[in-house]
Amino acid sequence: MRIRTQAPHKERQEQNRIQAIFCHHLATISAELIVELPLIVNIERLMPVFSYRAADKNDLITYGTIAGETPRQARELLRSQGLRIVELSPQSASGAKGATRFSIFNRDPSGKVAGFASDLSTLLRAGVPLVESLDTLSEQYDHGLRNAVLHLKEDVASGDSLASSLRNQPDIFDALSVKMVEVGENTGELHTVLRQLAGFKRRSTQFKDRVLTALLYPLIIFVVSIGVTIFIMSVVVPMLLENLIDAGKPLPWPTMVLKSLSDTLINHGWWMAVTAICGAIGATFYFKTDAGSRLWYDAINRFPVLGAMNRKQEIAKVSLIISTLMKSGVEFVDAVRIATGTTSNPLLRDALDQCATSVSSGVDIGSSLDASFFPPMVVQVYTIGQESGHLEDMLEELAEDFDAQVESVAAKLSTTIEPVLILVLSVFVGFILFATLLPILEAGNVLG
Repeated sequence: MRIRTQAPHKERQEQNRIQAIFCHHLATISAELIVELPLIVNIERLMPVFSYRAADKNDLITYGTIAGETPRQARELLRSQGLRIVELSPQSASGAKGATRFSIFNRDPSGKVAGFASDLSTLLRAGVPLVESLDTLSEQYDHGLRNAVLHLKEDVASGDSLASSLRNQPDIFDALSVKMVEVGENTGELHTVLRQLAGFKRRSTQFKDRVLTALLYPLIIFVVSIGVTIFIMSVVVPMLLENLIDAGKPLPWPTMVLKSLSDTLINHGWWMAVTAICGAIGATFYFKTDAGSRLWYDAINRFPVLGAMNRKQEIAKVSLIISTLMKSGVEFVDAVRIATGTTSNPLLRDALDQCATSVSSGVDIGSSLDASFFPPMVVQVYTIGQESGHLEDMLEELAEDFDAQVESVAAKLSTTIEPVLILVLSVFVGFILFATLLPILEAGNVLG
């Protein structure tokens, strides 16, 4: 009887052991599926990234990164892979926040993107696999770019293309970068296209806003001079005129004009300042609207010298973008549409949209360009470039020529504005001194 009662007990123990082994393997397989399924990876793109140091079954230390909603989930995923966790630390609060920090504190990340593209091209050309290349690059960057590369590695490791991974981070990688990488992946020349992208990003940083640069220094001088003038008119002039007014003698007309200006500034200065600030804020918001932006750029284009400079600067930028995209294998129409999204000038956007639509319907490139925006020389370059089959090379030369012209004019404009501004301010300060000293000289009978 004892043997018969123990046999079912041993049988149940064996069944429980088999069930435990089955559940363990089932949990392991489920964990691996969670890591590998693209649907779950799409969710993990928004998860925090953790760096870990762990030991495997042979006590070999391994390093890496893993995405998880919480540190606990990251540990469970690592344990399901047979790893014993030694150290686990978060890389960032979230990938999205990391990318946002990058975009806030580095408004123009072209320089760092250029370095990333160049380094990645070098590793790929040396035969290093893409995922391993991204993992290597993530260790040499910091802050936002490192988080971005870590997420690129996670996406590519899950089966996504590099182009689609870049598309998920538009604050860092623009449409031009995505399109060029996509072409490189399709043609099998990713390392070559990345090299071209790095060269373009470096050159684009040289195409600075020449108009703003030319006006920046004179603008600083003007703002500082306004501040000094307000101080003189509201503090210094009343002190100087106080004794003259107490003397009871009639004041000459220059001094009366100066006194009126000083009294107006003292009595109504706060209201004038509030009105000016509110007007500036209102104008800023208005010019950000479509109608306001069109009015602003239309006024700039009509302004002497500055209008031609701004137009050439805009054309140079989009021409360089179109040239770079075409050299990497992008069709002209697609290149124009990508270039359209890189400019903030609504007038140029309309002209480029019209060009892309017309060319798509079979119209020649030169005939599709809006003559009201593009100068005849630019239209001729596009026409000859299409006929000769060397449009991308001619657009690159056009961009370099226009940028050189704008730089030259900007330097001359800045050199001209500075002395004119100083002369105007000197006349104004001289009037204040003259209006202040004139009654003193008359009181002393110095003038006769």
